[in-house]
Amino acid sequence: MRIHKAWIVASVTFLVLIAAAAFRSTTSVLYMPIEMEFGWDRVTTSGAVSLNILIYGLTAPFAAVLMNRLGLKKVALAALALIALGTALTTVMTKPWELYVEWGILVGVGTGCLALAGGAQVASSWFVKHRGLVTGIFSAAYATGSLVFLPFIAQTANSVGWRQATLIVSVFCLAIIPIWWLVFQNAPKPPQTPLGGSIDDVAAKPPVTVSANWLAMKQAVRKPAFWALAGTFFVCGWTTNGLIGAHFIPAAHDHGMPTNLAAGLLATVGIFDFIGTIASGWLTDRFNSAYLLVAYYGLRGLALFTVPFVLGPDVQPPMLFFVVFYGLDWIATVPPTVELCRKHFGINNASLVFGWVFASHMVGAAIASSFAGWIRQYQGDYFIAWITAAVLCLAAAAYSLTLRKSPAKA
Repeated sequence: MRIHKAWIVASVTFLVLIAAAAFRSTTSVLYMPIEMEFGWDRVTTSGAVSLNILIYGLTAPFAAVLMNRLGLKKVALAALALIALGTALTTVMTKPWELYVEWGILVGVGTGCLALAGGAQVASSWFVKHRGLVTGIFSAAYATGSLVFLPFIAQTANSVGWRQATLIVSVFCLAIIPIWWLVFQNAPKPPQTPLGGSIDDVAAKPPVTVSANWLAMKQAVRKPAFWALAGTFFVCGWTTNGLIGAHFIPAAHDHGMPTNLAAGLLATVGIFDFIGTIASGWLTDRFNSAYLLVAYYGLRGLALFTVPFVLGPDVQPPMLFFVVFYGLDWIATVPPTVELCRKHFGINNASLVFGWVFASHMVGAAIASSFAGWIRQYQGDYFIAWITAAVLCLAAAAYSLTLRKSPAKA
């Protein structure tokens, strides 16, 4: 049986998204060895991660513009090169500003160009059948990146050194470049067709331009639904990438847990995130997305309240329960948030609006990364950071209720 070209393109796209996730999943492992070598504090290292997250989020809404003009193939090649360069240069840095340029700017722009627009474009161009499933799988690529790289990089950093661990990401990105160049194709070309459809299903769409992006934003901010989506997704970023993703491993280490073990737990979160995100896509097709967000944020908030009390030098059943439960909820918010963008802003503007909602997500993550680092530096532990995140989740659950009704038709 011949494999449809769409699955081949999807596979190599997934590989590239994993490369972007690889850097994002490793920074928390590298905090402590970098701080020990250079004498930098947690505010400095978490600030570089905050800058990376912020630039990542602000680049993402405009990535579609670059892809429209240059094609996803060329944009992804440049992005992979930036990630490889930025990570490799950290091995020869000596000053904090270099960390900010390399982690923050170079890798931030590279990962931002591969954030969401690329996967969405592949799903739209190559799939009619299974489009939702493929979108969910692309959304879970972050989890797979964590699963593949975190334990290995933690072990390498501890046994050989953080520079060698960093180079793993750089080499992986460089190795993917020729595969991407040879295999990837931007869209079907006759007689090729998207999976489950005809060539008419990928007919030319209006070009995505900077002005169109700003126009979509200008129209969106006039609606309360935009602020509800942006506000709740801000909290999502705060409580995932910014807090757990950036600070779980150093926080666990503060409680006496070996770095390798903490990295393994975070990788396990990634396994259950993969399951939870796909399951959330299935639920989104069947239930009101606003109520799903209420459940996701509410349960996440309750889970975060428990973190200060389950962290310890080893893994006990309460910690395992948190890892499984939190993992299932990690990016489960993405499918219902995307669906609510479609519902409130229409199919034609949904992707542009979601780009800005996603930017809000990463702004929340950036603030949380710096906030948690500051709390740890000046309070001596992360307790206030955990409780603040839990309260924000409960507020987001309540705010999500405002999205439960369909928008009034003009």
